Amino acid sequence: MDRPTVLLGMSGGVDSSVAAALLVRRGYDVHGVTLQVWEHEDETVAASKKWQERGCCKVGIARHVAGRLQIPHEVIDTRSRFHRAVIDDFLAGYMAGTTPNPCVRCNERVKLRSLIDLADARGIQYVATGHYVQTVCEDGLRRLHRAEDSRKDQSYFLYRIQGAWLPRLLFPVGALQKADVWAEAEALGLPADELKESQEICFVSHGDYRTFIEKEKPEAKRPGRMVDEHGRYLGEHEGIAFYTPGQRRGLGVAVGERLYVREVHAATNTVILGREESLQRSTCEVADLNLFDDTLLARDATPAEVKIRYATPAAPATVRPIGPGRLRIDFDSPQRALGPGQSAVFYRGGAVLGGGIIQPFA
Repeated sequence: MDRPTVLLGMSGGVDSSVAAALLVRRGYDVHGVTLQVWEHEDETVAASKKWQERGCCKVGIARHVAGRLQIPHEVIDTRSRFHRAVIDDFLAGYMAGTTPNPCVRCNERVKLRSLIDLADARGIQYVATGHYVQTVCEDGLRRLHRAEDSRKDQSYFLYRIQGAWLPRLLFPVGALQKADVWAEAEALGLPADELKESQEICFVSHGDYRTFIEKEKPEAKRPGRMVDEHGRYLGEHEGIAFYTPGQRRGLGVAVGERLYVREVHAATNTVILGREESLQRSTCEVADLNLFDDTLLARDATPAEVKIRYATPAAPATVRPIGPGRLRIDFDSPQRALGPGQSAVFYRGGAVLGGGIIQPFA
């Protein structure tokens, strides 16, 4: 009997490496693929950098794991697609005064899409990754759900994938606790001290994102006015691309009290500062939607839990349609530093209902 075939994205990290071992153990015919999205890893790089300093694609470890498991492995160059779909979007967002999330866009436009396209071209049924997320069958349909380990859940980063892909997607570590994944990694003989999990954006892992923007877009250095909530002049900023809601450090103003970035207005090249309490907002609008539950646009109001950034717990809210492809979120309690350009993701229990991009405030 033929074994089911799966194309596995192998970043060289602990999670995708363990996913490979689990799939082999479960009887799948596993084909490992590392998508090269940023820095090309040659022998010079390998000799001069530790594994965890090589962006998100540790080819050497992926190759080692594939050899250990006796599965085929290859590297696919997706740097051009990554630059167009993720880096250009990242730069355009900051230049427009918003705060984009490149990891969300990468999963939507590069990683999962590239794997699906490659699987289609090769007639491979399934696609797998090492993400902490689950798919659950409900009412005959495959739904995206949070991971079993709530501390590692990555559904926030995957809410933009296409619903049509879900029956083909496998997430082997999504049902595990992180401690169990580390135990599996040790059994594979992986170098635990070299598998530290990076919290950085892969293409700016060796410096501040502002430095990256300045290098790629020198025109971002466009000074303008910093004002308070009443329009009073407080000082000059370096360029709106270098400021995000909630930011306190690096403002360069001294007024005798702590001030934070409240809003960034691209049209007037203005940064508005305010006290801590001014960062609280009870409502926002989202567009550029990707929904697994279309009733969000059909009902007058839908109660949901809404996550406005990866590291922030989901908050109770009511979601309402306000026009074609547009929703308003009314939070039960005010939220701190809502950031236009960031994603708001909707949940009901463990199920991901979908989400969208927070829009600039009027």
